[in-house]
Amino acid sequence: MPDRRPTAAERQARLAAVRAEQKKKERGRALWIGSIAGVLVLALVGVSAWVIVDAGRDKAALEAQADAEIDGVESFDGLTFNHVTTSVDYAQDPPAGGDHNAAWLNCGVYSEPVPNENAVHSLEHGAVWVTYDPSLPAEDVAALEAFADNQSYVIVSPYEGIDTPVAVSAWGYQLKVDSVDDERLPIFIQKYLLNPELAEVGAPCSSGVGTPA
Repeated sequence: MPDRRPTAAERQARLAAVRAEQKKKERGRALWIGSIAGVLVLALVGVSAWVIVDAGRDKAALEAQADAEIDGVESFDGLTFNHVTTSVDYAQDPPAGGDHNAAWLNCGVYSEPVPNENAVHSLEHGAVWVTYDPSLPAEDVAALEAFADNQSYVIVSPYEGIDTPVAVSAWGYQLKVDSVDDERLPIFIQKYLLNPELAEVGAPCSSGVGTPA
């Protein structure tokens, strides 16, 4: 007997069956992708929670370290607070306080050296000044500049003639180190940033002079 051609109804039924099977596979694939996505979301939530908890622990540890004395920090007493219009011959290099210009330096990151007299005024407002040898490699400079991230009272700038790779200064305090990875740097910043000992702490570190990057 000759082969019988399928009727239109049979063709429609077969097509419907194929489409149903395709939809079934698509639903299965969607469920599989959804399951994977759900697992990923849960994983991301878990990682985020871990990062938040870990960051909180790091901050707590940093605060605890900042409560103690920091090895190598020099302190300077008897610093004067006069406003002057001339350059100042500071006892420290970089300076950590003393007479200064009436205009403070805007906090932030600078790629060129900044005037001492303006930066010192910012120290009086509670800023911390991170200075470094201009010959430091770019990756080291970037590591120091990161200290200014999300901080309104940190200055980072190169300093000509500095006698150590990195020096970090606050009003009346200074730490000099040989490496940008020195663990004391973030502790110093935590301890002396917006130091409540200062009479003008919290005064502006913006709307002054200088244009940070």
